[in-house]
Amino acid sequence: MDFNFVRPRPGFPKRAVITGGMPYGNKELHFAHFGGYMVHADTFARFLRDRIGAENVVFVSGTDCYGSPAVESFRRLKEEGKINFETIEEFITHNHNIQKETYEAFEIKHNLFGASGLEPAKSVHANMSKFFAETLYKNNMLSKMGSLQFFDKKAGCLLNGRQVVGKCPIEGCQSEKGYADECDLGHQYRPVELIDPISTLSGEKPELVNIENWYFNLQDCIAPMKEWSDEIAKDKSTRSFMVKEINEFFKLPEVYIKKDQLSKFDEIKSELPHFEDITTNPNAPSITIRFDKLSDRELACDIMAKNQIRFRNGKTLTPFRLSGDIDWGVEFPKFGDEKDQTFYVWPESLWAPISFTKTYLMSIGKDEDEWKKFWCSKDSEIYQFIGEDNLYFYGPAQQAIWMAMNGKDKISYADGDFKPTHIIPSKHVLFLNKKASSSGSFKPPMAKNLLEHYTAEQMRMHFLGMNLGNNNVSFMPKAFNPDAKADEIDVVLKEGNLLTNVYNRILRTLFYYVQNEFNGVLPAGKIDEKTKEDAKNTILNYEKFMAEKKFHQCINCVDVYVRNINKYWVKEIKEATTSEQIDNLIANTLEMIKVANILLHPIAPSGTENVADYLGFKDNWSSWDYIFDDVYTFFEDKDNHKLKTLKQKEDFFRKHITQLEEFIGE
Repeated sequence: MDFNFVRPRPGFPKRAVITGGMPYGNKELHFAHFGGYMVHADTFARFLRDRIGAENVVFVSGTDCYGSPAVESFRRLKEEGKINFETIEEFITHNHNIQKETYEAFEIKHNLFGASGLEPAKSVHANMSKFFAETLYKNNMLSKMGSLQFFDKKAGCLLNGRQVVGKCPIEGCQSEKGYADECDLGHQYRPVELIDPISTLSGEKPELVNIENWYFNLQDCIAPMKEWSDEIAKDKSTRSFMVKEINEFFKLPEVYIKKDQLSKFDEIKSELPHFEDITTNPNAPSITIRFDKLSDRELACDIMAKNQIRFRNGKTLTPFRLSGDIDWGVEFPKFGDEKDQTFYVWPESLWAPISFTKTYLMSIGKDEDEWKKFWCSKDSEIYQFIGEDNLYFYGPAQQAIWMAMNGKDKISYADGDFKPTHIIPSKHVLFLNKKASSSGSFKPPMAKNLLEHYTAEQMRMHFLGMNLGNNNVSFMPKAFNPDAKADEIDVVLKEGNLLTNVYNRILRTLFYYVQNEFNGVLPAGKIDEKTKEDAKNTILNYEKFMAEKKFHQCINCVDVYVRNINKYWVKEIKEATTSEQIDNLIANTLEMIKVANILLHPIAPSGTENVADYLGFKDNWSSWDYIFDDVYTFFEDKDNHKLKTLKQKEDFFRKHITQLEEFIGE
């Protein structure tokens, strides 16, 4: 079918990598690991497989195995007698397998869901980590710096990041927990700035000792990072809140001092490096002072801390720590006579998707450098789906590291360089109107428990229907709401009803009619121009929304289209009096079902594949290479095609057993 398109269509790359944020290896998945970002990543990956060819798409994620969260969880659970694993690797393997099985149960189809600390990705990731560190060192982007680290005198050991708990010192932070040098919302700070630190090993206040580590010079990258931020702001698919939040890190270093501390501050302010008081609101509870550079602010903070002045810091780019002293980690290369160290967990998790890509491509027989065609080619694009809390790491930190790997001091690249990635962050998914966290006081439901009450397709439809690209949205499942009334409608089923009620209805109607009136053999009808035009407009709208990652709009687009198929049938079957009119009715309905099925395929894969099987479509039915061809070309024998027999009361999209009348009746 040849259309002369008037409106411009979005472009898509020759090749694509899609990544989903990596869950820590210390626990199972909660509902937001699936609904907050991974279902969006999977849907976009499935769409691109249909759009540009499955062989050109690599969708990877995996378990973030290393670092203090895993070490501390293993220690605590072992101490409490809640696990019987002998090694941390056994503990991580157990959680990784559960994570993988849970994603598969929700029909998440990774090319590889790997694990940074488990084979086959472990050795690939170790080599990739060495490659990154050595290249950054060669490009003069690493500095060896002394920094204060917590030491528990009673326990007689240095404390890793999660073995220290206090309050985040960043002004305005709403996190429940601050750890050694970052809070659970991702804010970075120096250990000396953590408010009221307590060791989880002894319950006492730890000391601070000086330890040398390697740092990436992120603070030197403000100018190119501003350039990058300006560029992504021009892209209509960039989520506006992302640009605003990222730009907050590009401010000059600021300190906020409560007004009840001003008398002590006035006594020592002459000792501080040059600063400017930029307080604009005389009624504010704090004054704001700004420094010219980070080293000046750090010196000022040291002076204020010694004089017992309480203060909080603003966001800015600081040196990004690369090395640490946790045994459970990737070995950090030596550039001299340094002691044995490992990678700090956050940096190596940024390039873990590259390790997973390489692992996957090698597993299907590709050359060990094939990954570069996906991560370092002008013909490829990288799309990274994450939660809002991780914008600092995937934004300024990752983009600056990629730039530094290219040996440049600005955001530009030639073919073969690491490319800036497309970051697609989601706002927070609340649970029953509250922010839930597995490490906080209000616990979220585990992802696998959702499947005890809802089908995977119902969950996919619901979370994709949320407008997480713009707003925090509350997940309000009736099955998990203790305050829900018995006769209350379950809002979680709203989007899924399109499949289980509306789409099922027209599919059954068509199948039963053809079976009863034509012995299951499709008549050769004619598809109207209006049907073709409506299909074309729906396809183009859906394509635009998908390119912009507006998944809720994709759901709305298909919802309207499917409901109109039912309306069309109900109206036309009453008026069809001749065999030609009936043949044409079936042809037009079938054409609309073909379009709906292709558009729904990334969203509800198993159900739509079941529909295609019953219709007898060719194997390549979901490819966009043929989306504008009429439905009869989807059959091997278009002149004598027989549908697969559909039994009475059989559904293509099934409700969960707990939603069936016979179950509810019991």
